[in-house]
This record gives sequence, structure tokens and C-alpha cells, in this order.
Amino acid sequence: MIIPHHELSPEALQGVIEDFVSRDGTDYGATEIALAAKVAQVRRQLDEGTAVIFFDEEEGGVTILPAPAGFKPA
Repeated sequence: MIIPHHELSPEALQGVIEDFVSRDGTDYGATEIALAAKVAQVRRQLDEGTAVIFFDEEEGGVTILPAPAGFKPA
């Protein structure tokens, strides 16, 4: 289920994004990027509609994924 990011409180959205960008296996290339820059990059993708927050009802977890083809943010 896609969760509209603008419906989350600022604190909850910040927490979801920080959790996502700091997970093991998140690769930003050979150069280390500051947490604030990673968060800003993902926030921009959410605002542009190129990424979405996805809640997995079976697992009970949240992640951020590329937006599905044809996705139009609300």
C-alpha cells in the first residue's frame, strides 16, 4: 500500500527517510554522503513523485521504492 508522504507528520516522515537511507546495503557510490544530503535527496524524490513510501501489510514494515509507472502523486 502506498502511503502519501504529505499525510505523515514532519517527524514521522523524517524518521522514515532517515531509517531508509541508513539501512545496510544502501549504496551511494564511492564517495561518502552526509545523512542530511541523503535525506534531502530522498525527500526531493518523494516530492517529485519519482519515489513512494510503501507499507507492506504482510511484513508490517515501511520502505521507499521507485514510483510505479504512471504514478501521479496526490
